[in-house]
Amino acid sequence: MSTASRMRRANATQRAGAPQTARTATAPKQRAAHGLRARARYAFDNSMSRGPSALIWYLGGAVMLVVVAFAALLVIFGVGPTHNPITAIYNVLLHTIDTGTQAGDVGTAYSALDLVVTFAGIFIFSAFIGVLSNTIDGRLHDLRKGRSLVIESDHTLVLGWSESIFTIVSELAIANESRRGASIVVLAEMDKVEMEDAIRTRVKDLRGTRVVCRTGNPISVVDLDLVNHHEARSVIVLAPDGEDPDAMVVKTLLALTRGPSRREHPYHIVAEIRDASNLDAAHLAGGDEAVILDKSLTASRMIVQTSRQSGAAYVYQELLDFDGDEIYMRHDESLTGKTYGDALLAYENCAVIGLRHADGDVKLNPAPATPIKSGDLVIAVAEDDSVLDVADVVCAAIDEDAIRVGARAENASEATLILGFNLRTPLVIAELDKYTRQGSRVELVAAEPPAPEALAATAGGLKHIELNVRAGNTTDRAFLEGLGAEHFDRVIVMCDADASDSQRADARVLIQLLHLREFARRTGATFTIVSEILDEADRELASVAEVDDIVVSDQVISYLLAQISENRDLAEVFTELLESEGSEVYMRPVSEYVATGSEVNFATLVAAARERGETAFGYRVADLAYDADAYFGVRVNPAKSEAIHAAAGDRLIVLAED
Repeated sequence: MSTASRMRRANATQRAGAPQTARTATAPKQRAAHGLRARARYAFDNSMSRGPSALIWYLGGAVMLVVVAFAALLVIFGVGPTHNPITAIYNVLLHTIDTGTQAGDVGTAYSALDLVVTFAGIFIFSAFIGVLSNTIDGRLHDLRKGRSLVIESDHTLVLGWSESIFTIVSELAIANESRRGASIVVLAEMDKVEMEDAIRTRVKDLRGTRVVCRTGNPISVVDLDLVNHHEARSVIVLAPDGEDPDAMVVKTLLALTRGPSRREHPYHIVAEIRDASNLDAAHLAGGDEAVILDKSLTASRMIVQTSRQSGAAYVYQELLDFDGDEIYMRHDESLTGKTYGDALLAYENCAVIGLRHADGDVKLNPAPATPIKSGDLVIAVAEDDSVLDVADVVCAAIDEDAIRVGARAENASEATLILGFNLRTPLVIAELDKYTRQGSRVELVAAEPPAPEALAATAGGLKHIELNVRAGNTTDRAFLEGLGAEHFDRVIVMCDADASDSQRADARVLIQLLHLREFARRTGATFTIVSEILDEADRELASVAEVDDIVVSDQVISYLLAQISENRDLAEVFTELLESEGSEVYMRPVSEYVATGSEVNFATLVAAARERGETAFGYRVADLAYDADAYFGVRVNPAKSEAIHAAAGDRLIVLAED
């Protein structure tokens, strides 16, 4: 490097270094000048971030400062009625709090000082009242938002919101009727007040059960802590309305079972899934702690089973809801060593329908000779678990002479007409294929039906059914009459998948039902009619059309969710009850069991069914089949000694294998 270059660099360094040195020297002075004020302001900002409590402390300090300062002035200058410091402080405090105290002051100096104190008090306490008012308003707003902590334990927790929640709350209220302090907690992404108003409007009688609603996201661990999910007796996870509801269910299950603050002992969770393709993911998320219900498959199985015998829907409703008779389990040591056939006639007011073996295996309607071992539980229909606990012994005598034993005729091929199409329709067809004999046929008629090949593939392949598909307007009377419904054994009316809402879908169903029943009455056709509706409120309207059975899809799932949330062991019982394998509910002519025209007790009917390897647990009177006040003639779990006039057309309700 040349000498000139070194000199230029030195000069540049000197020019650059002089200001830098000046700035370096000036910075500490600036920090010293502004440091105390900045630190004080920073400390004040931090303290105010704690909320209204900090401001209240500041106002309180201001009151103390004003009171002490002016009391000192009064004592130092000797003005005022007293020279006692304590009394002076008291007088100044009164002037700060109460502006009316100024009226009794005497003396110019004293009045002037107290006037200043009064103005300071007005300012300070006005600010205090404003802070207090805002704090109360904020607290009320938070309460309205439903963000306060729930202090409940042993409660039923419902996560999510859908139309099913009203049936679930109603059913749980009935189940909790004998439990003191029972509560239901609901967490959903809705306004707390709106949820409470909706439940009060739709559920008229909570029977002493307390319902607590909170606004929050069920997949948020923080929001789950808000509803004290750790101490919940059971958790019900609903598939919410909207896009991809199953994803929300899976995420909620993960938040419960894999959350960082999960409890040590297992949860009791029951959840619904709308799309069967998401079942595996839900099972992985819930593990052994969750019972997962396939909503579409369950509703489809119910539709098929009720379509095969008139009145079966009301039998299932009696078994599924908490009003009337339900399914319970009981360990009865007196039955150990006896057989299932003996247990059928063991209780006067309870109907035994199956066994739960010690290894957990559930079997409905086992063979009468099945032995009952130690640890086995009887599965029975009873009015309440307390009735089963103190079950009375049967005292009715069996009329052996009235019992008829004979071979039952083989089931013939069947013809089924399905009107309407939705996501459950392929499942209905697949279930029908499991029950019907070779040569049966199904005709599907809908506005825009899928191709027969695609429909059969969706149903999983058909072995016994010949499937035909037609397009047409199923609400048009002339078109319906041209379908030849009189040539079918049954007609199943499905809700329309294209309807914009449940009310419109149910309205289309009602129109079809009215046309079908009028056509049957006019022509004398004997086909049965089963309808699917979405809204429970439309059940009574549908019954006007004298429909043989009505299935409310969402209500069926709601019943199951509520039942299993109360007793997890019932999941296997209901699975066994609804599957095509094993025993199902049948409504068979009473004339196949006893001579008609005579009076027999129900114990005789139970014994007659036992001779056929069946379990009888009720009957249906044909003359009351369309009388809603008489429960459509269905009587579940009558007393064994109850006298029954067996008439032609009456049906015995049994569990049996087809």
